[in-house]
Amino acid sequence: MTEDETKPKNGAGAPGGEEFLPPLDFSSVVLLLYFPALVQLGLVEDPATGEVRENLGLAKRNIDLLDLLKDRTKGNLEPDEEKFLAGALDQLKLAYLQKAEGLKM
Repeated sequence: MTEDETKPKNGAGAPGGEEFLPPLDFSSVVLLLYFPALVQLGLVEDPATGEVRENLGLAKRNIDLLDLLKDRTKGNLEPDEEKFLAGALDQLKLAYLQKAEGLKM
């Protein structure tokens, strides 16, 4: 392939371009579950609707999936990947507990 064949076309691959894709790394996998959990916890707007709504059941499901990912990848992650996953889980679990406790009062 020539250099021209490997360059993105029509802005694809560049931030703000039509077809921006995140890098292929472990953090991208974590973010696939992390960001929807933030939406489901009502911490950020749903990008599709612009609304802020909570669905704690779905949030818990994504948190559980991240926990499963952590368990299944134990011993196979780079230190920075492990730290990123643990940090994401800690944030989500704390937010979930705060939301769940708020419903009980």
